[in-house]
Amino acid sequence: MKTRPSILLLGANGFIGRNIKEAWSGQYDLSAPPHKELDLLNAQTVEGYLREGHFDVVLHTANTNNVTHPDQAPHMLEYNLRMFCNLERCRNLYGKLLYFGSGAEYDMRHYIPRMTEAYFGRHVPQDPYGFSKYVMSKLATGNIYDLRLFGVFGKYEEWRRRFISNMIYQNLTGRVMEIKQNMYFDYLYIGDLLSILEWFLTHEPAHHHYNVCSGQRYELLSLAHMVVEETGIPGEIVIRQEGLKPEYTGDNTRLLAEAGGLSLTPMRTAVRELTAYYRENGFH
Repeated sequence: MKTRPSILLLGANGFIGRNIKEAWSGQYDLSAPPHKELDLLNAQTVEGYLREGHFDVVLHTANTNNVTHPDQAPHMLEYNLRMFCNLERCRNLYGKLLYFGSGAEYDMRHYIPRMTEAYFGRHVPQDPYGFSKYVMSKLATGNIYDLRLFGVFGKYEEWRRRFISNMIYQNLTGRVMEIKQNMYFDYLYIGDLLSILEWFLTHEPAHHHYNVCSGQRYELLSLAHMVVEETGIPGEIVIRQEGLKPEYTGDNTRLLAEAGGLSLTPMRTAVRELTAYYRENGFH
């Protein structure tokens, strides 16, 4: 692979894709075509684009979003699989495909603390999103790599429904900080994800499936208090339902063993940076 790999970024308008495009434009030979130029649901269009592009790395971050596009909700399973399969069938036309899987592959009905890659396949998810990621994982062989994300947060995320950004929003706007139900969650800051991705760009991984997560467990209530401490604005925190939801955390031992350790941003620093971003830019 060339020292400056050519990268095809898919899903550049989404939360993670937008951060990648902003950080890597000029640093890498990066192509990020809009939907009107490359429709991932069209097999012939995808094949033609890949055949012409000769990309070293295809970075697939696109997902069917049933929040910003509720009309797509009934098609989530089909669209997610069709986009992926249109790329998978052309695996001979690029160097490698890195795509974002999800902890949902382990089946939300059967989460256990610090799930390892070996836990995959014990259960088959029933929800369309989890099942689509489960099937993709089964197809991740050869030059295709599944980077399983848990909770990634940072600027450009959907602040109306993503916990940390939503807590910052409610606090800064004087609202009651509502938590539906407390739980432990694995959160990875967006800047740390980009650093991990760069390792995958320039190395040949020994496995095809990786938990790309912090390996830490964060209590939602503690994170809400951290937001209050960082903003300096007193805020009422209310938990609507008693008890704890099942823990959603991953074991990143495999990733650490190959990548030589990770220098992750301390959670308090990340919350401080994200708060400063919203104070400067508002919520859009």
